[in-house]
Amino acid sequence: MSEAVKIIAKNKRARHDYHIEDSVEAGIVLKGTEVKSVRLGKVQLVDSYARIEKGEVFVHGMHVSPYEQGNRFNVEPRRRRKLLLHKTEIRRLNRQVLEKGMTLIPLSVYLKRGRVKIEIGVCRGKRTHDKRRAIAERDADREMERELRRRSKDPEG
Repeated sequence: MSEAVKIIAKNKRARHDYHIEDSVEAGIVLKGTEVKSVRLGKVQLVDSYARIEKGEVFVHGMHVSPYEQGNRFNVEPRRRRKLLLHKTEIRRLNRQVLEKGMTLIPLSVYLKRGRVKIEIGVCRGKRTHDKRRAIAERDADREMERELRRRSKDPEG
């Protein structure tokens, strides 16, 4: 039986700006109106990052828009939010992040069995030439696909 996963938000910049070495799924502590806002898809992961502080993991800069019907129960959209991980996972992430150039970046927010989950990636920053190479490869693949489609439509070639 496959688990139903509904992706709410993806951090597309993360895959462009970083090499993703490892990833882990974590629960996230949210207030009631934040959960309703997340279910409506009002989440942005741009410029967000995670940090290990005193043996706990927090995500910073994740924007959850205030819920329209939330009135006084709404909280600050960019507040730091605690992530729910086992101690062994936190220790493993801490060892990986202590390496030079490694950081924790939220990759996606999704619903799994009715619970809000966040995928955190252990990432290393890409250099400019790596980004250019990735763009060139993507363009070449796109051009090849286009040519293959054209040839399959035109059997005379």
